Amino acid sequence: QVQLVESGGGLVQAGGSLNLSCAASGRTFNSNAMGWFRQAPGKEREFAAGISWSGVSTYYEDSVKGRFTISRDNAKNTVYLRMNSLTPEDTAVYYCAGSRFRTVVFSGYDYWGQGTQVTVSS
Repeated sequence: QVQLVESGGGLVQAGGSLNLSCAASGRTFNSNAMGWFRQAPGKEREFAAGISWSGVSTYYEDSVKGRFTISRDNAKNTVYLRMNSLTPEDTAVYYCAGSRFRTVVFSGYDYWGQGTQVTVSS
């Protein structure tokens, strides 16, 4: 059974930082792009960041550019999201996802984690 398990969410004050992790099990994602999505209350889920299978290419949604950093450790089958300078607008459930493709696209994610809550207080 394929599982993606996120961790590292929580409550942080505005301006603070959090590190999210996503550990995969049941299959390797070393040949697949990975992504982080987020869903704020009352809003649709949106793409936040993506990373290619090799880690060479990364992509970010405009509002998180320069503040979030996605990375991966293929030896550990794990992807990370470092979030700095957090604002209340970043409050959302953050989901890790595994793509069917090697390069980053905004769709085609077949595997999803259960999500981790990130709450940023003002």
